[in-house]
Amino acid sequence: MGIKWHKFALKTVVLGLIAFLVFGPLSSVILWSIAIKWYWPHVWPQEIGLAYWKQALGLQRDWAIAAVSIWEAFRNSMIIAFIATCTTMGLAIPAAYALARFKLPIKPLFLLLFLMPKVFPQQPIFVNLLPSFTRWGLAGTLPGVIIIHILVCLLFGIWITTSAFKAIPESLEEAAWSVGATKWQTFWHILMPLAAPGLLVSTIFVFVTSLTEFTGTFFIGLPFITTLPMLLYSASGYNMQFASVLALVLLVPSLLFMVLTERIFRPEYLGAVGR
Repeated sequence: MGIKWHKFALKTVVLGLIAFLVFGPLSSVILWSIAIKWYWPHVWPQEIGLAYWKQALGLQRDWAIAAVSIWEAFRNSMIIAFIATCTTMGLAIPAAYALARFKLPIKPLFLLLFLMPKVFPQQPIFVNLLPSFTRWGLAGTLPGVIIIHILVCLLFGIWITTSAFKAIPESLEEAAWSVGATKWQTFWHILMPLAAPGLLVSTIFVFVTSLTEFTGTFFIGLPFITTLPMLLYSASGYNMQFASVLALVLLVPSLLFMVLTERIFRPEYLGAVGR
């Protein structure tokens, strides 16, 4: 009985610590988003309200200029994420199929190339890309930022999509070929429907990565392209309440997509990554 009680107590403490680490920072952001006045040494805000939410949503006339910039940043973020996701997946699906089904001698090197932007610090990479983008007329433009997002997102697009195709037994394709199906018919009518959950997971990761990408947008997009992460960065230096509202606005689609990913995710998608 004593051992069971100690295990229960230890489990409760561990779960409580995890919950604090996960939800503690989030609760602070929520409090800051509704805090009108909150000065040290007070533990709780002295005055709460929705003034900063009204600013973000454009419901308060005095803050219309700030509201316009928020909606513009939100529009830019969604346009960039949508185009970058569609382009990335359009490149990733055929590349991932080739990596999953064909014996390519340079396959490990090919996969490593897409991993490199995440291995090295991103700032030097984007700083070195900036002169080329400036020379090509892409710096400070929406197409330039979209290209950077595609380069960043290809990692998730290629690796997760490759593992999704690898999780499907090749015997299913061979069975379809044996009854007269062409490779094109097998790909569209057998492989793609079976790989659809994995492709959706890959698409979600790509979209969320693009939606929250900051470093590449900062170096390539300034001063003409502003997204929600960039607006959040600029607001965090002078207005904690406004920055907290922006953080929650940016967090909502990411959480929704992560919940959707958890419901359709299968462990074998990770089991095949990198093989």
